[in-house]
Amino acid sequence: MKLTSEQVKQTVNQLGAQVLPDEHPAMPQLNSMFGEHTFFVDEMGLKVLEPTPSLGADRQSGEVVSLADWGDSDLTRLMAHEPEPTGVIVVFEHVRH
Repeated sequence: MKLTSEQVKQTVNQLGAQVLPDEHPAMPQLNSMFGEHTFFVDEMGLKVLEPTPSLGADRQSGEVVSLADWGDSDLTRLMAHEPEPTGVIVVFEHVRH
């Protein structure tokens, strides 16, 4: 799931994870392995959001899915695994301008 800048901000606030910017050197490899997503990293590894059923007209949500775990204690090497839903749901509040 590719997120808007507002959705990224809300996800970072709710998860405490860091977003990988589109310019990150690993993005071409991640996109070829996992498809077009907004990728996040935290102390456990690499995550994305997958859409969940709508919560109504003003609210969307996504479930956090783990794609890779850190393979070393320095958090510099990721080890991919089968996508694992975490059960964590991020709810996007509609932003009114």
